[in-house]
Amino acid sequence: MATPCDIVEPFGPCWGIDSSMNFEEHAAKPLLRTAGIATPRGLLAASPAEAERIATTLGPCVLKAQVPTGKRGKAGGIKRTHTPAEAKSAATAILGMSIGGHRVERLLVEAQVPIAHELYAAVLNDPASKGPLLLFSARGGMDIEDIAAAHPDELVRLTCDIRTGLDARSLQAALPPDLPCDRGKLADLLLRLYAVYADSDAELVEINPLVVTGTGDLIALDCKLTVDDGALARHEALAETGAPEKLTALEIQAGRLGLKFVELDGSVGVLANGAGLTMTTMDAVRHFGGSPANFMEIGGESYTKATPALELVLSNPRVKCLLVNFCGAFARTDVMVEGVIKAWLELQPKIPIFFTIHGTGEDEAIAMVKERLGITPFDLMDNAVKAAVAAARGAPT
Repeated sequence: MATPCDIVEPFGPCWGIDSSMNFEEHAAKPLLRTAGIATPRGLLAASPAEAERIATTLGPCVLKAQVPTGKRGKAGGIKRTHTPAEAKSAATAILGMSIGGHRVERLLVEAQVPIAHELYAAVLNDPASKGPLLLFSARGGMDIEDIAAAHPDELVRLTCDIRTGLDARSLQAALPPDLPCDRGKLADLLLRLYAVYADSDAELVEINPLVVTGTGDLIALDCKLTVDDGALARHEALAETGAPEKLTALEIQAGRLGLKFVELDGSVGVLANGAGLTMTTMDAVRHFGGSPANFMEIGGESYTKATPALELVLSNPRVKCLLVNFCGAFARTDVMVEGVIKAWLELQPKIPIFFTIHGTGEDEAIAMVKERLGITPFDLMDNAVKAAVAAARGAPT
């Protein structure tokens, strides 16, 4: 299931550069059960034979690929079966497939649930209100973006005060008048869902679909959980069940060097000091029609690793130019530029480089770039970004 980032209007684009851990469905659902939210009976299987044995016990089953990404159904990673033999055949088809770049190595085999109606429910961090946001729709089973686009009036958005939590009276007032389930039961479940969000320091906890059975019971058929990395030290047992981040070879190498690097699919290499400035630079590249090839922060003590940092950026064959953006306050820009110049002269890249430098030590830094590289830095960041985007497209600079 796609995260509802479009729905809550974040400050910038979702680059995939975050500090959070995603949890597969089988690891997220125990939190729901502990909070008193019902889920189907189910067990994990790592082979077709295991899936067959579980199905023998549970009866008609649903087999679900366990990967930390959405759209599993559309990729063929969710199959309904009626006999143990069908479960074995479905497991054979799903295990080993790739979904969102993740190889399926485990399946969640769950008992089928009679579905009378599908709902959507989530609690997530909302940048707009700078607090928790409850999302609810009586139309579940589809991406939240699709719900918002097709039925915007039916999507409930309820902001919460993080200091006091979800207010039961406000919740009751926000729910639509016509519901396919008991209003009290639903409100109680949403309060429990908020408790899961708060107790686990989650960035997102989402149930889609939340189903209503023929007897009026509410059961969470799926669960997506994302937790802030900064909170994992408070949840050691939970952290052990999280899905490890999928890293590229260059990102693994950067981690060993102690560098903050994320490989992207663009063509403009980026070096900047400070995470905020790096993200701003990447946003500007996008704004002017380009595509960043990486996130690379070399602020603080990282400037002493300018050579390995530059090697990492240039190891990406998609990089057509390099954009360097330094803004110094306590850190001196001339010291940072010194590291980049030494690395550039040592590695001798065959691509153009563009500088924009401001702040402490900028006069010295600009003079160094002119004298040693024969390049004049741009006065304005926008102009440097435009030049880099044009160079990446092959335009003369």
